[in-house]
Parts: sequence; structure tokens; C-alpha cells
Amino acid sequence: MELKRGLSQFDLTNIIVGAIVGADIYIASSLTAGLVGPFSIVLWAVAGLFAATIAMVFAYCSYYVPRVGGPFAYVSEAFDDFYGFLTGWSMWIAELLALPVFAIAFANYLQALVPLTPAAEVAVRALFVASLTLVNIVGVRAAGRLNDALTLIKLSPLLLLIVAGLGVFLVRPETVIGNYTPLLPFGLDNAAHALVLVFWAYAGFEMGTLPAGEVENPQKAIPRAIITGMLIVSFFYLLTNFVLFGVVNWTELDQSTVPLVVAGTALFGSAGALIMTVGALFSVAGSDESGMLGSARLAYAMAIDGLFPRAFARLHPRFNTPYVVLIAQGAIAFVLSSFGNLSGLISFAVLNLAFSFLLTCFALIVLRSDSAANLRGQHILPLAGIGICLFLIYSTTTFDKAAGILVILAGIPVYLFYSPKQDIHHLKALFLSEEAVLRRRLEVREMYLANLLDLIRTISRRIRRSGSRDPGER
Repeated sequence: MELKRGLSQFDLTNIIVGAIVGADIYIASSLTAGLVGPFSIVLWAVAGLFAATIAMVFAYCSYYVPRVGGPFAYVSEAFDDFYGFLTGWSMWIAELLALPVFAIAFANYLQALVPLTPAAEVAVRALFVASLTLVNIVGVRAAGRLNDALTLIKLSPLLLLIVAGLGVFLVRPETVIGNYTPLLPFGLDNAAHALVLVFWAYAGFEMGTLPAGEVENPQKAIPRAIITGMLIVSFFYLLTNFVLFGVVNWTELDQSTVPLVVAGTALFGSAGALIMTVGALFSVAGSDESGMLGSARLAYAMAIDGLFPRAFARLHPRFNTPYVVLIAQGAIAFVLSSFGNLSGLISFAVLNLAFSFLLTCFALIVLRSDSAANLRGQHILPLAGIGICLFLIYSTTTFDKAAGILVILAGIPVYLFYSPKQDIHHLKALFLSEEAVLRRRLEVREMYLANLLDLIRTISRRIRRSGSRDPGER
């Protein structure tokens, strides 16, 4: 029996916002400060426009291919399983690279609170990765409830920073103007690479798009939800960065690995540093938990299709979670966190994401049908998306391009080895059931800024209800 179309436009907007906003804002700002200075604020707006364009391509693909699998499913439907595998392979690599980024960021912010020796820093990264791996193996329900309870802890520091920073602008506008002067101290030479690093903060919409069969009035609801969700995320990111570069000079941000702590100290002293550090630690842990879960699901989906090692589809006998792939991901994340750096890992992740997005844009050109749907912009959006993806790939470093080609080529023997194998039919049927899809998608709503949207809607509803009551009934 099929599920009814139960997700409204607001529900879908909430899922999109929850899938994107995480701890990225605690990381990316300092990486661009030394490349373009305060001009970073412009790049956050441009990156939001880029991400919204590609997110719309994903949304329309989900309309034509209303089943789980994301870009892996879209490209497989449009072309064949080989190109679908390359798409899923590159996206899995990209999602995998995000895990050590958060491990490094967690150690950096903890270092701001408690001085760590090099050995202690390695131990913290190992413990961080091992703890989140264990949480995902034991089960995500308890973790989801904990993440929901800690949402206020994660979000409050940033909201406090925004309010206080805007207050500084009103009281001491000369400080903000001074920190934004000059706006572009290095010219535009590094702007393209900085844009790549900023774009990473908007990634996540590819995990938040839904099969259209679960959405009410998908032709209208999906594009509106994507646009609304991206506007909310962009507004939140822009406000945070406007305050960050306004209260702290970009030269100081360039020298710090914990930009939000520097801003908190500038606004509130040592108490502000403590607040921002605690918020960052919770946010980074929560983002890495959800990222680990998302990449494990992608690997699991490819394993039950017979395209990844069969062991990756093995479920824990007690907790019913794909523990083998989770352990493998945790081990890889720890190794990369010990040898990689934030900028390099993020840039390489974006290259792999851009490659999978590129194939998805081509897929929409093949999938679209004027007779089957009247979706606005479905002819121009994939072309714009192709241009954006090629620009992002071009803007990565030469090393990233060379390594990216090798990684993508390395996927070919993996496909050739596993593709003749039969898929695991009983697991595939269970994983692709509409009930399972809906349950997984709704879990995304437990994340971060999405919870604030739910809270605002609940409060506004209660205010309207109380205002509509007859005064004599009170």
C-alpha cells in the first residue's frame, strides 16, 4: 500500500534547511579571510545562488525519478548503472571527506578551551570519530532525540552573536566600516578558490531532496520549498558572516582556526569565548554524526545494488545498522584527520561533489518531459547547473583535479568487479520501501535550524488560536 502524500511545502522546506545548516559556519569563514578578506560576504551570497540552482535540478530529478537513491538513482535512470555508480562513488568520497574535517574542527575548538599536546590532539580526534561511529551503530533514534534536545545549545550562540553584532553596528558603525575597509584587499585572484570553500557550507541539499511521491502538489511545492529553504539558509549565513567580519578584522580571522571564538571574545570577552566554544563543540559533533549516517546510507544503498562490497550491506544482528561500513568510514576518517588539512579536504570534497552534481544536471536534460510535467525552468536550470559545476571543478587546485581524476578512475575497477554480482533483493526491497524512505527523510528535520522553524510555526499557531477565541470564553 502506498503512502499518502503527507508532506507539505513547509515540511519540505524544513527538511532542506535541516539538511544544509550544520557546523560548517564554524569552519569556513576563517579559511576565506586570508584569500579575499571581507569580500567573503559577497561569496557567501554567490555560493547560495549556485547551491539553489543545483538544488532545483535535484528537486526536478526527484519528480521524474520518485524513489530513493538521490543522484545515483537519477543518473542510473537517465543513462545506465555505470554512470550512476560513478555519480554515487564520487558523492560517497565527498561525504566521506567531510568526516575528518569535523574531527579536525572539533579538536581545534576544544584546543581553545583546553590546551592540547600534539599526542592529546590525535587522541581527541580518535575518540571523537570512535564515539560517533559507536552512536551510529547502536542506533540513530536515541542520537536524534539527543540532537533535538541540544538544538538550543547549538543555535543560541550564533543567534546571540548576530544580535550583539548588529547592535555593535548600530552603536559603533565606524568599527564595522573600518573592518570592511578595504573590501577586497587582494583583488579577485583568489576569489574562485574561496568560492569553492564557501560552497561546501551549502552542501547537504542533495541529502534533503525527497521522492516527489511523498510531497503534496509536488510541481509547486518542491521548487517553492527549495527557494524558501535556500533563502533562509543564505540569510542566516550572510548575517553570521556580516557580523563576524564586522566585529573582527579579517587579518585576525586569517590567523585563527576558531573564528567564532575570536568574534565571541571581541563581543563578550572570556564568557563569549566559552559560549562560542561550547556551541561549536556540540554543532560539530552533531553535524559529523548526521554526515556519517548519510554517507553510510549511500554506501549501503550501493552495496545492496551489488555495486559495493557485500560486507557493506551487513547489518548488526542486534541494532540493525550497517556497522561494517560505519566502522570502515570511521577508520578512514581518523587517518585523513591525521594527515589532511581543512582547506585541502574541503576543496577535494567539493570537486567530487561537483562531478556528481554535473552528471545529475545532464540526467535532468534526459529525464525532463514537457508533456509529463510543467516544471518552471527545467530547460534552463540544468544548463546553468552544468556551468556552475564546471566552474567549481576548474576553480579547485591542480592537485585536486589530478587526484580527483585518479579517484574517479579508481571507481571503474570497483564497478567492473562488483557489477556482475546480483543485488541483495530482500534488503533492497526493505531499504527502498516508501515507509523506510519517509522515516529516514523525516529524521533530517531533527537537525539544527530546522527545529527553530518548527518552534516558530508552533508559537505562531498558538498565538493565532488564542487571538481567535471569543473574549467571553477566556
